[in-house]
Amino acid sequence: MKKRLMIDLASLPEDGKSFVGELEPEVFDLPAGDAQALGALEYDLWAQRYGSELLLTGSLSAVFEFTCVRSVHPFLQTIRVEQAAISLEIVSEGDLDVTESLREEVLLHFPRDPKCENGDLGQACEMDSRYLAVDKVVESGQEPPPHAEGDDRWSALDNLKDLKDQL
Repeated sequence: MKKRLMIDLASLPEDGKSFVGELEPEVFDLPAGDAQALGALEYDLWAQRYGSELLLTGSLSAVFEFTCVRSVHPFLQTIRVEQAAISLEIVSEGDLDVTESLREEVLLHFPRDPKCENGDLGQACEMDSRYLAVDKVVESGQEPPPHAEGDDRWSALDNLKDLKDQL
């Protein structure tokens, strides 16, 4: 498994070349608390040069652990980019590191609101009932819902409502 994908422009044939392999999951370098890569970034690409541009076409995939926005449970989902098309400007001759571009292409395909029902093992995606209504009565043994303590910004609007009732 490689740490970087380097393409030697000097040895790249005019009609292009195939690149197949895996990059270490560390290439994603995502912050703690965010989705995490659980496997390698797999690539199957065709690289071809067009003047001062390098075009990469093919497929990318990697397995990630996401947290469901409804159930707040972790789940696995493979991000697949079946028809990747990445264009890179060639600034200088020699080796061109395309790792960051592959990383970005996969990250662009992350789900906006990850849900466990869309994971690799489709799960029932149900919201925890504690979070369904903030104003419902707290049952015994249940934690009260979170609220903003010390945030008095809305009280000014409440006072305006009271003034309207006086008119």
